[in-house]
Amino acid sequence: MSHEKVHYRTICNSERATSSLENMSSRGFRVATTVAGVAATTLLAGCASDAPQDTWKPAGPNAQKIQDLQWPIFLTAGIVGVIVMAFIAFCVVKYRDRGQAIPDQAHGKAWLEYLFIAIPAVILTAIAIPTVGVVMALNDTDDTECVINVTGQQWWWEYDYEVGADGTICGYAPSEVAASPIITSGQLVIPADTKVLLRGTSRDVIHSYWIPRLNGKRDMVPGRVHFLRLESDTPGIYAGQCTEFCGLSHANMRMETVVLESAHFQQWIDNELEPYQAPAEGSLAAEGETTFIAQCSRCHQVNGLVDPGNGNLVVSYPDQFVYSGAAPNLTNFLGRNTFAGATWDLLTPECRTDVWESSPGEFGDKYLAGVSQDCLNEIDLREWLRNAPAKKPMYADPAMLEQSDGKVRGMPYLGLSEDQIDQLIAYLLERK
Repeated sequence: MSHEKVHYRTICNSERATSSLENMSSRGFRVATTVAGVAATTLLAGCASDAPQDTWKPAGPNAQKIQDLQWPIFLTAGIVGVIVMAFIAFCVVKYRDRGQAIPDQAHGKAWLEYLFIAIPAVILTAIAIPTVGVVMALNDTDDTECVINVTGQQWWWEYDYEVGADGTICGYAPSEVAASPIITSGQLVIPADTKVLLRGTSRDVIHSYWIPRLNGKRDMVPGRVHFLRLESDTPGIYAGQCTEFCGLSHANMRMETVVLESAHFQQWIDNELEPYQAPAEGSLAAEGETTFIAQCSRCHQVNGLVDPGNGNLVVSYPDQFVYSGAAPNLTNFLGRNTFAGATWDLLTPECRTDVWESSPGEFGDKYLAGVSQDCLNEIDLREWLRNAPAKKPMYADPAMLEQSDGKVRGMPYLGLSEDQIDQLIAYLLERK
């Protein structure tokens, strides 16, 4: 073979080797860039400034127990993860293939295997002992001072405050009338510094109740009763979310817990039990009352509402129209500040901010003021009344209700005119 051919092949082999190294370098760079990008995205995802459902900001003793348990576990897992990844990276780099001969193969080292079994066992035992203690503490019901029934259905939550044997609601006696059960929806209202026990179930499918800053999750299963503790010493609103997929509007099934100081909770109970006040005769709200009776009262209850035409109490019967057999009670609709399963705010953004970001000392008065006409979020409310199924995904198409015996899941399209919507809004503005 000539000298020129040998030289040519040497150059070709050198070029191929160089090209191979460049390709490996390029692939390594792409992999490193991808890993760095994913890590940065994951890190930044936990840095939201507006995160009302932040599990790392407990606002009560039950959530604090979870916080005290989770941060050392996450810290331990992080340290272990860094050590493992660093060891893997070291091995990958130091012992990568450079064309060297394959080293002698050996099968196992007993002492090393036992060590790798012992270390995780010790770590898991150290985690399990406090975890069991926290789980048992969060399931304790002996010391609770207030019991509220919570019922989930597609796609909203109902709250039922029972009257105790002593004639009080959560230890509070109404100031002017005899105590009677309070039924509301969307926002759970509880007194501060009170151990509250929720007794939860569902009317249709499995839902899951979760207010991250007050406690962990609890499934609500049809035919069963589940218990969840809530408590906070700081007045305010705490947001939550259904965490068990429950159909079309699962993502829209939200909830909020409102914590009030003792005096404000007393005022809330008195407001809820106030006798019904009919709108002034001849007013737009009076026309809205008539429209409500004709269009809404089949499913929605307003306590104390009397039909002016016959003088009879108006009683809803949602079990004939709604698959779950229930619809939100609207007695004090504008006394809370969300609607449609807490999916939308009844307050304009400015007024909402004023309530949500108020100091604990100011919060109670601002919340109990309800929603005024100036603060009413008419845009979303009008869109809802105009065509609810178009605004929130629901099973309400009359042509697709065969499996539910013609009953809707959610609010159906009512075909209201703009005049009727004006009347209903005027009427609802007085429901607080």
